[in-house]
Amino acid sequence: MLTHGKHTTKILSKWYKHFGIDHVFIDATPEFTKKSSKKIDQQQEFISLEELRNFIMETDVCGLKKFARHTVFSDGDPSSRIMLIGEAPGEQEDIQGKPFVGQSGQLLDSMLKSVGLSREDTYITNIVFWRPPGNRTPSPDEIVMCMPYVKEHIRLINPRILLLLGGVAAKAILNTSDGITKTRGNISKFQDINAVPTFHPAYLLRSPGQKALAFNDMIKMKKLLT
Repeated sequence: MLTHGKHTTKILSKWYKHFGIDHVFIDATPEFTKKSSKKIDQQQEFISLEELRNFIMETDVCGLKKFARHTVFSDGDPSSRIMLIGEAPGEQEDIQGKPFVGQSGQLLDSMLKSVGLSREDTYITNIVFWRPPGNRTPSPDEIVMCMPYVKEHIRLINPRILLLLGGVAAKAILNTSDGITKTRGNISKFQDINAVPTFHPAYLLRSPGQKALAFNDMIKMKKLLT
């Protein structure tokens, strides 16, 4: 059960209504509000990346937070033209508080290097900001709770390209039920932003034979910058 204070409940209710989410049970018991002293205006859009980050850090927007060591918000350059969106933090990400720092992160760094980029040239985040217990896939409800903030995250970064790492990110951003093997490499649109789905590095660690396809996706993504 997700709990919110009255002030945050009103904010979240407007957010969920704005993004078409109309079946969220919210208990108005002010259980968590003692943890948060931040006050923000009741608005549908955050005015800065810092404000969004602080809200995510201080507010209980998803039940996953109670199981996690750290909130994993982002890494990289907020002014980058390339925004990478993965699935969820893993164990090392949860420990260090940064996305893609474990084995998957090392492979992601290699994937970027293969097309002349580095993590410092990009901006990296995930569909959910907290590690699901046991590294399980985020549930549909957990994704729904985080999506308004992911969309706002994208608006604030305003990249030219979204590189969607894995099926969870591709399905959530592109609003599709198609699997990643069908969508990968296809240039789609999220609003006016080019979106390129590709395999998640964790999948490539298990299925190294698919790395060539992922490399082709990276080349396609890089060409969109020119």
